[in-house]
Amino acid sequence: MERKIYQELVNWKNTNIEKPLMVIGARQIGKTYIINEFCKNEFKEYIYINLLEQTEIIKIFQEEINTAEKFNRMKIYLDKDIDLENTIIFFDEVQECEEIISALKYFNESDEPFKIICAGSLLGVKLKRMHSSFPVGKVKMLNMYPMDFEEFLIANASKSLVEEIKKCYQENKPMDSVLHEKALNLYRLYLCVGGMPEAVKNILANEKDILKFDKTIIEDIYQSYLNDMNKYVTNKFEAVKIETIYKSIPSQLGNMSNKFQYGKLASNARKRDYETALNWLLSSTMVYKCPLLKKPEIPPLGFIIDDYFKLYLSDIGILLNMLQVKYNDIILDNLLQYKGIIAENYVATQLVSNHIPLIYWESGNQAEVDFILYNDDGIIPIEVKANNNVGSQSLNIYMKRFKPKYGIRISTKNFGFDNNIKSIPLYATFCIR
Repeated sequence: MERKIYQELVNWKNTNIEKPLMVIGARQIGKTYIINEFCKNEFKEYIYINLLEQTEIIKIFQEEINTAEKFNRMKIYLDKDIDLENTIIFFDEVQECEEIISALKYFNESDEPFKIICAGSLLGVKLKRMHSSFPVGKVKMLNMYPMDFEEFLIANASKSLVEEIKKCYQENKPMDSVLHEKALNLYRLYLCVGGMPEAVKNILANEKDILKFDKTIIEDIYQSYLNDMNKYVTNKFEAVKIETIYKSIPSQLGNMSNKFQYGKLASNARKRDYETALNWLLSSTMVYKCPLLKKPEIPPLGFIIDDYFKLYLSDIGILLNMLQVKYNDIILDNLLQYKGIIAENYVATQLVSNHIPLIYWESGNQAEVDFILYNDDGIIPIEVKANNNVGSQSLNIYMKRFKPKYGIRISTKNFGFDNNIKSIPLYATFCIR
């Protein structure tokens, strides 16, 4: 399936290939597939090394010899005469070998034309633990996420619909009502399935019939995330804390305030007790953090209060799985209490996919704006509504107090621009930059 990160891989090849590339992202989001496609399509030769399977290569890199000799022994083991000028080497599951990550400095500084790409699960966690041994400045980092709604539409052979959505977004003009309803229905289907490629493939193979969708795919991915918490965390007490935080996110979002509260995890729970566990989850990219903006001034990231925040899951399909929502209730738009947080979590994942930092704003108990966007137009407030009931006291308060160039309201309503509010349908969130 087509992924937008492919172009970023091509950009690296064309502009910065002397630096090894490290692709960071959670399990099951399609890293291996898209990197293999890139390597096959863009290079004469490529070598794929899966460090979970080819453990002998780990042993070679753990030997007390210089990196040049390690690479030579790897060539002998692989029985390959590698033409470095025309060959790219892909180390998959690189989190299994810290020594290979450290060796990236050698590959960058060598006079030989090395072309190295690495990927793996929980790389963010691994890198935080390496500290001084990580080759800072010698590696190009690239974050990858689950498929966003645009990629879902492209996989659905709906490129023309994508282009129409983008056109209406730019021109602030309503989309044809039939196409609008079609896009909303596909959005609801995406909520059920999420952005994991295997899940997307399954629903498309079943002709978008949600009753035929194999929900065990998402259940298995969810379980693999829980397994990682135990496999890669040596301190079992910390592993329990990590799992507790992760499992609490749906109910945390369901609170009246939607804010993360340590007190909801256990009696007398405090920040210092769970800070390490939370940082592990954030580094894993299974979870996204949205801190509070104290005041909307430029640059907004300089005015955040990091201790006040919301947590979102990285995949909307996993959220619905954890909530045990009946898919028909999504398709038929029957949800009540959790409708809002599902839409909000969805928007969060789309913003992150566009590399937009998550921030929210509130003013005591008076008002709260779901997200804050900082772009060429300045600081722009974003309000999320799960339906077409778009009345928003909070957004109005923000607009009057801070007078931004415009505000954004995301809902099921069609495109438009009225009273300085840009109306964006939920399905068009991927257009926001």
